[in-house]
Amino acid sequence: MPNYDSLKQRDPDTYAAVRGEMQRQIEGVELIPSENYISAAVMETMASVFNNKYSEGYPGRRYYGGQIYADRVESIAIDRAKQLFSAAHANVQPHAGAPANIATYFALLEPGDTVLGMDLSHGGHLTHGHPVTYITKIFNFVRYKMQDIETGEIDYDEMLAVALREKPKLILAGFSAYPRELDYAKMKAIAEQVGAYAVADMAHIAGLIAGNAARNPFDDGFDVILSTTHKSLRGPRGGLILTRQAELGKKIDKAVFPGFQGGPIMQMVAAKAVAFKEALQPEFQQYAKQIIVNAQCMANKFMQSGARLITNGTDNHLLLIDCVQSWDISGQQAEQLFDRIGITLNKNIIADDPRKPMDPSGVRLGTPAVTTRGMQESEMEKLVEFMLTAVAKRDDETALQKLHEEVKTFCKGYPVPGISAEC
Repeated sequence: MPNYDSLKQRDPDTYAAVRGEMQRQIEGVELIPSENYISAAVMETMASVFNNKYSEGYPGRRYYGGQIYADRVESIAIDRAKQLFSAAHANVQPHAGAPANIATYFALLEPGDTVLGMDLSHGGHLTHGHPVTYITKIFNFVRYKMQDIETGEIDYDEMLAVALREKPKLILAGFSAYPRELDYAKMKAIAEQVGAYAVADMAHIAGLIAGNAARNPFDDGFDVILSTTHKSLRGPRGGLILTRQAELGKKIDKAVFPGFQGGPIMQMVAAKAVAFKEALQPEFQQYAKQIIVNAQCMANKFMQSGARLITNGTDNHLLLIDCVQSWDISGQQAEQLFDRIGITLNKNIIADDPRKPMDPSGVRLGTPAVTTRGMQESEMEKLVEFMLTAVAKRDDETALQKLHEEVKTFCKGYPVPGISAEC
């Protein structure tokens, strides 16, 4: 854990916020599926002297001098990313997932071209073409959905019909709130039929793919894989773009820099290198598999209680609960309720949700972070019991306070990597 003595002396207010967040993470349960805990080594690297270095360009082709170590660490990150995902080319410079997605659009498309992506309400992401995003002013986005919400099966026949009608230049596989695995082979076949690029946004499941617990889209011929480096991959916050062919990687590099963003955040690039090395270790494969085991355990426990889960279970790290049908409360009310007992998750729209996004019908929760803390099936059952008890006693403030203390006691047995329990 970093030494915060200088921060405490120079800025007590910010130090207090940092200390408070550390305490919140130690004493609470993190079930937001896009969050995780980094190792002490990754945290140390994020605070390293690479923060002081501008490195516009790429290894061996920089605009500034003094790049010997910046080139070295970025090359390490690139090589490890390629090995981790069986890629021919890797760009480790995107500042986040959304910039990685947008830079890829710029690399592969011309203004006005069409992208076929997953509908947001059926599990897609804002950058897959939601009307509130500026990227929709440049490209034309059309959408596909689930055919059967009870199973999560995508309507691939409708996807093909839309592709034949709209002639997309890019078909996007990926999601932020979809509990099942996509059929990449079918999507690649549709892309080939209409002459489109096949691109996978694996931000949520990158760690599962890296750990051989989920299928790699490259195995089915996908052209590009996009990702964040946090979430299930358990690295620093940042983006990543991988290509199956080196030639396509040249287009990606030009789109990232100088096309879309300036210099890379070198301390984050260095931290990505560390995280990729951690993900290459055999124990990471066990971690990835346990994420799914834990998620399925939670899903089964909730369904046994009578809760309604979208797609009736999960194949990956996350699950979606219809709170209105399950507990007669909204997703926002459920999020606030679980916050009161120290369990963090997020409200989320469900398929064709009649409610508004800021007060939707569902919640989204997942298991990467709790699995990092060493929790397994018995702990998942205990967490579900905590949550179901909170629902049953949601109007009893004394009971909720007692439950919060129980959650704190429970968390003491599962240290947070990189954070001292004596903070």
